[in-house]
Amino acid sequence: MTTAAARAPETVLALHRPASARVQDYLLGGKDHYAADRELAQRILAALPQAADAARAARGFLGRAVRLLAGRGVRQFLDLGCGLPRDDNLHQMAARHTGGSRVVYVDDDPLVIAHARALLIDGGNIAALRADVRDAAAILGSPEVRRLLDPAEPVAFVFSSVLHHLPAAGGLVAALAGTAAPGSAVVVSHATADFAPAAVAAAARLHREAGAAPLFPRGAGEIARLLGPFRPLSPGLVPLGGGHPGGAVRTAAPEAVMYGAVGVR
Repeated sequence: MTTAAARAPETVLALHRPASARVQDYLLGGKDHYAADRELAQRILAALPQAADAARAARGFLGRAVRLLAGRGVRQFLDLGCGLPRDDNLHQMAARHTGGSRVVYVDDDPLVIAHARALLIDGGNIAALRADVRDAAAILGSPEVRRLLDPAEPVAFVFSSVLHHLPAAGGLVAALAGTAAPGSAVVVSHATADFAPAAVAAAARLHREAGAAPLFPRGAGEIARLLGPFRPLSPGLVPLGGGHPGGAVRTAAPEAVMYGAVGVR
């Protein structure tokens, strides 16, 4: 994340350096990446072969979380650090389970927002905001959020494979919770070294050496604390993947490198 301003300034794309959104796109089988992104992704896969399965598992978990929350009456979603558009995006997931859903996509990567505005904004209930996800107050006060999201209704704050790029993430979730209506929720998928410590440490080192967004894998207790005042829904914090793309395993499979949780107020 590059700036503390809610609406990030125009910047020149540094395509010679890898970007987390484009590396993730490569791991998910997308096409919006460049040589530096592919090189880092391939090095990560050599050190952590389950990285692509973990990326797919996180997307699968997001789909299940959206379905769960839609069933609880949540129609508003703030996708923080949304990444590049996919074949199945959050607003499409929500539309399958609830009518009148509203989604604001937020990212500080100018390429991500350019793609989002070109490919996703096909109606009045979707917006894309270029902003630093750490500046909760400015995001919540932005014209996009103020236009689309009703503060009197529950909202889901989505952090899909995002918080592990932030060295101090707990305060962000707490800041969002302070403004949220009862029934609001948080969705988190997060990298962990609990089950494959050496391989995940190698992946974090590769991120650092390549000049990409840093990777801060956290243990189960740390990730649970990131939920702040949001109460985890059953089955709580679960490892994602474990050889089952898009699935969750209830036991500590050695190959799992992600956790997922949904919390509500």
